[in-house]
Amino acid sequence: MRLDELDTPALVVDLALMEANIARLMGRLRPSGVRVRPHLKTAKCPEVARLLAAAGASGFCVAKLGEAEALAEAGVDDLLITTEIAGAPKLRRLAALHARHPRVRCVLDSLEGARMLDAALAGADAPLEVLIELDVGQRRCGVAPGEPARALAAEVARLPRLRLVGLQGYEGHLQHVADPEERGRRVDEAMGLLVSTAELLRADGHAIETVTTGGTGTCERCAAHPGVTEVQPGSFVFLDRAYRDALGPDAGYANALTVLATVISRPAPGRAVIDAGLKALSTDMGNAEPVGLPGVRYRPGGDEHGILEWDGDAPAGLAVGERVALIPGHIDTTVNLFDVYHVHRGGELLAAWPIVARGKSP
Repeated sequence: MRLDELDTPALVVDLALMEANIARLMGRLRPSGVRVRPHLKTAKCPEVARLLAAAGASGFCVAKLGEAEALAEAGVDDLLITTEIAGAPKLRRLAALHARHPRVRCVLDSLEGARMLDAALAGADAPLEVLIELDVGQRRCGVAPGEPARALAAEVARLPRLRLVGLQGYEGHLQHVADPEERGRRVDEAMGLLVSTAELLRADGHAIETVTTGGTGTCERCAAHPGVTEVQPGSFVFLDRAYRDALGPDAGYANALTVLATVISRPAPGRAVIDAGLKALSTDMGNAEPVGLPGVRYRPGGDEHGILEWDGDAPAGLAVGERVALIPGHIDTTVNLFDVYHVHRGGELLAAWPIVARGKSP
């Protein structure tokens, strides 16, 4: 079966481009000696995880407990859940997951949260490994660096069913800073807070083995800081329009994933309608970009419809029934709309990879 035989809308992966993206990032980070723990909140797929592991990944990250459950059951269970877990239903699920897959770790940023985790693990055969999350500037989750983190670490160390193994300090607010100098300067400031807090906790006797940080836009700069042991890039596997625009052409990553759509209507000159709307392409980081159609812009036209509009001097074209490939504005939220990747090499379809962790919001 060839690519042009797929029904649409379809999520399509160019395997050669994806493999090149993986090889490029791993090759760039290998000299640093820093471990790469890719974030699977992007791909949500065991087959992608296995390719990453073969390339040298040392475990994986997920954002949600549901993602961890789905991937662990598929055999990918060296996982760090990078979002705090609270509430009785999730705590029961985490305890059950820990019993089956003890390599799953999670983060915390409060004494209340730590005590809830500890209580949920009553009767566990082994302690749960945890990392304290620091706020290194994102102003989302995280305890403040320095003394507040030090005080929290002292309390966590007293809880019998938790074992403190590291710190997480994610500078997500810097991933798409377009100016490389500004991005680098601000990353350096964030890493200073993270590494100095790790040193403070080690001086108190805590075995801080892991200092984890960094996304696709910052991981190389993060890895250059002594004291950082691990980075968490995820979007580099496929890339999207937002990261491509922020990182620029010198980054060397290709857009390996597109959404394939079909023209279903040509109601007026300079306008075409395709079968990919809000249910096929997320818009939280801007609209998708048509591939190979200069002067043609995409916007959603509703749940099921997408609108292509021509600039005044753009060449016409695209008859009803023709195909259009689009680069998503944001890969993570677009992937979450689909059940399967259609994987090809040179237009020849090779496989359909289930996206087992899609929709795992709880």
